[in-house]
Amino acid sequence: MEDVIRSLGFLCLGSRLKRIGEQLQADTQRVLDRLDVPVQSSQYPLLAALDRLGALPVGELAQALGIAQPGVTRSVALLAELGLVEVSQSNNDQRRRIVSLTRNGRRLVDVAKRDVWPRIEKAVADLCADLSGPLLDQLAAIEDGLAAAPIDRRVEKAGAVVQ
Repeated sequence: MEDVIRSLGFLCLGSRLKRIGEQLQADTQRVLDRLDVPVQSSQYPLLAALDRLGALPVGELAQALGIAQPGVTRSVALLAELGLVEVSQSNNDQRRRIVSLTRNGRRLVDVAKRDVWPRIEKAVADLCADLSGPLLDQLAAIEDGLAAAPIDRRVEKAGAVVQ
């Protein structure tokens, strides 16, 4: 069957990029599930931002991630339920909520930085290694590469997934 989004080229570029992003997140989620990590792949950027930038108000965290504040608020609530982040009131402004990693959150990020993120980054780099030429051809190569070997299989191929 014809891949309509692919065949419409630049007209559907946003839909195509979204599809690739969803595929990458789904593949990454399978890696995380095998490791019994209680976090969704879409929440790791939030944990990474807190690791890199330290405690942040919700609004600044949303800005650092380039996503809408309501989405960050929902993710923060889920991560707080898991005991990975804590939310406290700002000393200067009681309306501002400051998000920070908990001890368990720090531990999870440290393990991810050591054992998980490098494998996923290597798998994605491998997927993109031979890309050159026009953008639409590169996207086709990424889509074909993901169809042939999803990220979770590339992670396994690069080395045993840490248990």
